Amino acid sequence: MKKLYFTGIGGAGMAPLAQLALESGDRVSGSDSAPSPKSEHLKDLGVEVYTAHKAEQLPADTDLLIYSSAIPETNCERVRAAELGIPQLRRGEYLGVFAQRFKRVAAVSGSHGKSSITAMLTTILEKCSCDPGALIGAARMEGESAMLGNGDIFVTEVDESDGTHICVSPFLGIVPNIDGDHEWSVGGAEALKENFRTFGKNSRHLLVADTPELKSFYAFHPALELCEQPETFGKFKGFMAKNAALAVKAAALLGVDYARAAEAVNSFSGIERRMNLLSARNGVFILEDYAHHPTEVRSSLELVRELHPDLPLHVVFQPHRYARLERFFDGFVEALKGADKLFITPVFAAWSETGSVDSQALCSRLPNSLLRGNAWSDLAQEILSDPTPRVVLLLGAGDISVLASLLRDK
Repeated sequence: MKKLYFTGIGGAGMAPLAQLALESGDRVSGSDSAPSPKSEHLKDLGVEVYTAHKAEQLPADTDLLIYSSAIPETNCERVRAAELGIPQLRRGEYLGVFAQRFKRVAAVSGSHGKSSITAMLTTILEKCSCDPGALIGAARMEGESAMLGNGDIFVTEVDESDGTHICVSPFLGIVPNIDGDHEWSVGGAEALKENFRTFGKNSRHLLVADTPELKSFYAFHPALELCEQPETFGKFKGFMAKNAALAVKAAALLGVDYARAAEAVNSFSGIERRMNLLSARNGVFILEDYAHHPTEVRSSLELVRELHPDLPLHVVFQPHRYARLERFFDGFVEALKGADKLFITPVFAAWSETGSVDSQALCSRLPNSLLRGNAWSDLAQEILSDPTPRVVLLLGAGDISVLASLLRDK
């Protein structure tokens, strides 16, 4: 048993990893800057969670401090750990260590779709009596997002945004796509590509989407498997069909009968903030999706158009990070042109960034758009007061989730 301390414990990837460490027998405590449902869940499990970072909270006998990539070296708890000689690992680095407890690791990397594919594969393996371990960076509708399983298969998403996907050496690596998102955070476009090459080299078997780009990029791999990219797969359409096809083929490569896996994936009921239906009343459908990159935004709008071809599409978009908005500004303009009406809210800055372009600049390029503040209750009332049959799609990875909670049917 080790004594672990998680700085940033309430994060989407940190909280389930802390839970797994606890359930595997380690002593776990940690801190975050504000309470969250994930940190409250950890408290319910018996984890000591502090609200706010303070040096004196770090036990002197801690064996290892695990920190989110959002936590700088100057953080007081990290400074204290250095003074005490306590080893420190980024979340993704510790995940690589933790994953070694399992016989076979299935790791999902890529720029888009990681959480959905990871959750789909987990559901398939559960339905097919494989008792998998899993770490999913979003809440599943039908089960836990962190599980130890029987010690054989461990399904996890791995993070390219900080380059730590290279810290895992999976039995099966899965890559649905490689896009330019997060180039700035890993040292540029070539560094991002090299990280993905390394992830492929670290994978004993490698499953990728059957696209010309990925087929060429990973041509060097001796155990490369390609997966078709259908527009329809079981009950799924659009990008969700592509995700489902990858999850089913991954399950087959892990030993599950393909037909049984294809049947099992239809029981997948989704994860939070990924094309979730929040409300359906009087011809008004309100959905939420995590899309925050132009490729994701375009795919989300296309899928909604396919699902509701006869209804106007109104979009509420919260840009996520100034760096992303600046880098992909023209891409966002093109993707958002697909909306019939568009509400744009202030940029969610994430790591306290500033930038040369903002939501006002984006709004000025889109004549069908309206700039709104992030007073979410006011915007919710504006949306609910319109009785026109339509689809309202909330897009973003920031605190637009607050708006979603106000619009969700209770």
